[in-house]
Amino acid sequence: MYARFGKRALDVAGAAALLALLAPVLLLLAVAVRVGLGAPVLFRQVRAGRGGVPFAVLKFRTLRDGPGEDAARMTRLGAVLRALALDELPQLVNVLRGEMSLVGPRPLPVGYVALYSPRQALRLRPRPGLAGLAQAAGRNAVGWDSRLELDARYAEAPLCLSADLALLLRCAALALSARGAAATGHATMPAFRGSKRS
Repeated sequence: MYARFGKRALDVAGAAALLALLAPVLLLLAVAVRVGLGAPVLFRQVRAGRGGVPFAVLKFRTLRDGPGEDAARMTRLGAVLRALALDELPQLVNVLRGEMSLVGPRPLPVGYVALYSPRQALRLRPRPGLAGLAQAAGRNAVGWDSRLELDARYAEAPLCLSADLALLLRCAALALSARGAAATGHATMPAFRGSKRS
């Protein structure tokens, strides 16, 4: 039952409840980003969704405008938002739209799709999510091979309500600890260049 109807029902109910509950926080964050970085408050980037279909993922802005690497353009506010995963909260709107799920592999750039091995491409079967196995294992501190393998495992496993709820709690706890927000020497992670794994 959860596989057919429950997961989407949980997504809609959970995202709607969280948006209502966190509305004051979202407003405060939007004002802080507007004052600190100017307009626009939200950053939109095309990512690969279910089946590789592109969609615009929503985030609070964390970088200054201009040239240079992300790490050089990161603001203090942006670093805090990323460390606590607060920049990801606007993706609750993506969940309501049906572009994302609360739980699933994180949406990655469309350009990565052609680089996936057949096994890694399994991650495109479910809707991308706010939280997933790779995030629960250490967020961006998890290397690409391990991260994509965990995504493939989630995609091929039977859907389970208790497992999804446990992943949400684990990811929330990890985000609140501010651990794993970035790989060493990067604002988030190095670009994916492909893997030798099958």
